[in-house]
Amino acid sequence: MVFTKTYYVYLITNWNNRVTYIGVTNDLNRRIYEHKNKLIEGFSKKYNLTKLVYFEETSDINAAIAREKEIKKWRREKKDNLVNQTNPSWVDLSGD
Repeated sequence: MVFTKTYYVYLITNWNNRVTYIGVTNDLNRRIYEHKNKLIEGFSKKYNLTKLVYFEETSDINAAIAREKEIKKWRREKKDNLVNQTNPSWVDLSGD
C-alpha cells in the first residue's frame, strides 16, 4: 500500500485583509488551528493573522516549497488577485 502525503501552500490574513502571510504545511487543519490560537511565535502571531483565504495542495513537497517562494516574491496586488480568483469575498476558508 502506498501512502501519499499532501502538502499545502496557504495564505492567511488579518481581520481587515491588510497583512498577509504565505506558508507551507503538511496538515492544513492543524496549522490553521495553531495560527488561530496563537501557538506559533512570529509574524502571524504579531499581526494577528488567523483568516485562511487561499490554499493550494500538492503531493510534492519540493513543488510546495517552490510555489511558496514564488508567491512570496510577488507584489501585493498579484497576491490579492490570486485570492480574488477563488475567494473574491475573502471569507475564512477554515470553517472555524
